[in-house]
Amino acid sequence: MNVFEFYRFRFHFRAIDAVHFPPGKSANVVRGAFGMVLRDTAPPAAYKRLFEPGAATGPRTPSGLADWPRPFVLRAAHLDGLTVAAGGGFFFDVHVFDLHGPALGHFRRAFAEFAESGIGAHRGRARLDRVEQLDLADGAERVESAPLPPSVVGLDPDPALVERVGVRFVTPTELKSGGGLVERPEFPILSGRLRDRLSTLRALYGAGPLDIDFRAMGERANAIRLVRCDLAWEKVERKSRRTGQVHPLGGFMGEADYEGDLAEFMPWLRAARWVGVGRQTVWGKGDMRVLAAEPELFVSGR
Repeated sequence: MNVFEFYRFRFHFRAIDAVHFPPGKSANVVRGAFGMVLRDTAPPAAYKRLFEPGAATGPRTPSGLADWPRPFVLRAAHLDGLTVAAGGGFFFDVHVFDLHGPALGHFRRAFAEFAESGIGAHRGRARLDRVEQLDLADGAERVESAPLPPSVVGLDPDPALVERVGVRFVTPTELKSGGGLVERPEFPILSGRLRDRLSTLRALYGAGPLDIDFRAMGERANAIRLVRCDLAWEKVERKSRRTGQVHPLGGFMGEADYEGDLAEFMPWLRAARWVGVGRQTVWGKGDMRVLAAEPELFVSGR
């Protein structure tokens, strides 16, 4: 049985001053500040493993990338454009994929310090109230320094026949193929990027390589057709304080429908909610959801 395991944490804060999150950039604000504070609060080895794994951390990734992906993603899109008044509460989620290192304590200390020093351009201060560990059904339990057992996502094919599915890209998503960005999420590209990401994260940080035939899976994905594509491109940019360079944060958002023999791919599509797909997933891009089952979308039981 192929599974993917990860930790899902929710960090709750109480604003001391008014705290403002710029439109489209809330997760990037958190990511940047987290990296700077983590360098001072965590041991060098822990900082490198969490925030700058790079090529020096170990061998090339299973998908052929020279650099390891970071072992976490942020979920903060609900804060985009929001101003939290003094005394108000807010939260963001962190999904952690490293099952071998004690990451929770490092996140807790770094987030507590960065919140107290001020968030965003206006440096609104906040206090870390509590940390909860969530399960896949959004059930929450308060945790301190040691996490509860991880959530488990199955990756084996669905038992029922699925011939059509819709997905929603809820945050900007960028997919690359052939060295460039694609305008449409054709299924072989989408499933290939998702397959590589899940298998790489598990091989590097989890239980080890997945028992799948990558080539055969890719060939079957080639038979899945994109039959509806209702997407809009969101353009967002950030400017690096360190280098002064401007980096794009945008991507396409919206919905797409696929037709074909999809049962094998359904667990992988659902897993995109937890790991993201495409570029810059660490700050929340590529958050994709499978649409709720409806008669016109799913055909089962044949």
